[in-house]
Amino acid sequence: MTLQWQPRLLDLPDGTQINSLHGTQTDGRGRPTLVFLHEALGCLAMWKQFPEQLALQTGCDIFLYERRGYGESSPITLPRPDAYLIEEGRDWLGSVLQAAGLDKVVLIGHSDGGSVALVGAACLPEKVVGLVTMAAHIYVDHLTSAGIDEAVLRYQRTDLPQRLARYLGDRTELLFRAWSETWSRASFRAGLDLTPWLDQIACPALIIQGRDDQYGVPEQVEDICAGIGAKAQPLLLDDCGHVPHLEAEAAVLAAIDQFLKSQLAE
Repeated sequence: MTLQWQPRLLDLPDGTQINSLHGTQTDGRGRPTLVFLHEALGCLAMWKQFPEQLALQTGCDIFLYERRGYGESSPITLPRPDAYLIEEGRDWLGSVLQAAGLDKVVLIGHSDGGSVALVGAACLPEKVVGLVTMAAHIYVDHLTSAGIDEAVLRYQRTDLPQRLARYLGDRTELLFRAWSETWSRASFRAGLDLTPWLDQIACPALIIQGRDDQYGVPEQVEDICAGIGAKAQPLLLDDCGHVPHLEAEAAVLAAIDQFLKSQLAE
């Protein structure tokens, strides 16, 4: 099996443009589309081969997009609002899926994208039939704060800007500031709480995190699953940090494949 790729620049009703990539295959018809939501410093290329491998393993079509400010999508300005994660899931995700012509979807979100996916699943129960998060946050914990503070120092003192620029291009400084300044803001750290959205999630959910995640405590997984209820399955991966789909790729591919086969077939 091979994927047929279609790059698309989606036009949203307010004039925002969203850069996206749609991968389809013959066997994908009748199955939900896997929608990938990237991390805070992400883009299409940073997913590497993971989406394609998951598509071929599951037989599902896939859809990747860059949120506002990222890649070839419309730019953003600073400061970013404290509620930006909620806004992306509540106000923007539905418009993106509609512009892409997608009906039934499984949201697969990493880090920021995982948090957006939680809100999106709560707000779009008629579209979202499954949910997978990797290293999602519903609040700021002590590892989150320490990890961001350390990343700021690395950005100032190492070649981190140059390494990020390979993916983020001339938006590197803007996007790093959008992430680090927002997550360092006292009002954001005190105010981030996505738990009110969790009991509105009606679909099955697989909540993944590495045990060695430098940006989040394992209790994030426990609390997300407790908020969603019996529909949620936790998965904590040994010897894995903040990027499970790259650091423990085989285990994550197998877990998502099994989750989709067992849960969505019910």
